[in-house]
Amino acid sequence: MDDLTLLFQRAADVAARHRSGLPVTPVRPEADAATLRLAVDTVLREAPTPASEVLEELVTAFAPGLVATPGPRFFGFVIGGAMPAASAADMVAVGWDQCAFNGALSPAAAVAEEVAGGWLKTLLGLPPGASVGFVTGAQGANTVCLATARQHVLAEAGWDVGRDGLRGAPMVRVVAGAERHATIDRALRLLGFGTAVVEEVAADANGALDVADLAEVLDRGEQGPTIVCLQAGNVNTGACDDLRRACALARQHGAWVHVDGAFGLWAAASPTRAHLVDGIDLADSWSCDGHKWLNVPYDCGFAICAHPQVHAAALSYTAAYLTGQGGPTPAMGDLVPESSRRARGFAVWAALRELGRDGVADLVDRCCGLAQRFAEGLEVGGATVVNDVVLNQVLVSFGSDARTDQVIDGVQRDGTCWLGGTTWRGRRLMRVSVSNWSTTEADVDRSVAAILRVAAASQS
Repeated sequence: MDDLTLLFQRAADVAARHRSGLPVTPVRPEADAATLRLAVDTVLREAPTPASEVLEELVTAFAPGLVATPGPRFFGFVIGGAMPAASAADMVAVGWDQCAFNGALSPAAAVAEEVAGGWLKTLLGLPPGASVGFVTGAQGANTVCLATARQHVLAEAGWDVGRDGLRGAPMVRVVAGAERHATIDRALRLLGFGTAVVEEVAADANGALDVADLAEVLDRGEQGPTIVCLQAGNVNTGACDDLRRACALARQHGAWVHVDGAFGLWAAASPTRAHLVDGIDLADSWSCDGHKWLNVPYDCGFAICAHPQVHAAALSYTAAYLTGQGGPTPAMGDLVPESSRRARGFAVWAALRELGRDGVADLVDRCCGLAQRFAEGLEVGGATVVNDVVLNQVLVSFGSDARTDQVIDGVQRDGTCWLGGTTWRGRRLMRVSVSNWSTTEADVDRSVAAILRVAAASQS
């Protein structure tokens, strides 16, 4: 074997050993950042170092600082653990080292995104002619979709924002729910709107947008270019907006409708959960993550638009040598901000191929069922679940804010599982997110027992 083969085999072995040990390893890292800094050689050497030696140094230096986020008992954020086929595909993709800008640079990457994008639209019940840009995650997807919305609503008002910018442009209304995700606000900052532009719509008891208040907000504002931001999957509660009714109201005002569906959009792939996102196909654009519920490696998200030409007009280059090389539809590089971009389509293709339609539906259903099991187990043990568990999110209180934070800290230090905290409606709460393909009922029961054990100790 040549040196490159041995090096890559060793790297694959390191990765496989790490992944195979996740079911039994503590979820917390062995070492914190301060400890790692003391152990890592911070001096840049003058002479080159053999690649095999570098790999061993990398593993020795940084493995103690790994958090078992891909494992079955990480519930702190909506983070999936990459499917086996998706991980293997991403490893191969790194070796292939393709620049996924257009078909001239990589026909393989282009077709992988085309096929995987088509499968995504079928699974999620979105228009077959929609464009799909493979981005880094929900922030990238929301920014791309809102840039496309900005392009469209201003063009409808007779303004070319790509040429003339926002100075002197007609005022754009942005209507969004009070419990929208923070990536919406950041996208508005990045796009020059600013966050003060948001006309906020009240939320209902479980965090979904109040449709009656949406009607009032739309009616009382000055009519003109309007973007309405809806949500599938509240980041705290999992609640989904009433998309059918909200889209109908937005249409009456000529608005562009964007749906932030970072994880909740996957409900559409399950026959038993699809009712939660009924009307999803009526929107103009959608954001969704792959590294959440689809369980592909970081980083991967999707900016999907029902109007491909507007999508491309908002994002594509004008320089001749950087265009998408022609064709009847926009090239993949015309739909995202980056030109130098890795080939995310291979891992998405592999995950969908491994799971199939039934596998994706089962993954969604199992995670929702396990979240309900979490809620029931914690309530039996004396904790209080404060949200209606409709998807994979559970919010838990242990009495006072201080005690809840104490329990969260104790659970993180215990290492059986990992959960984070959140502030929802003025209360500190433990947030449980179940989105990993490998999580079992036994993992949930073991985690519930650990949480209740820590909570009991916090009373003494």
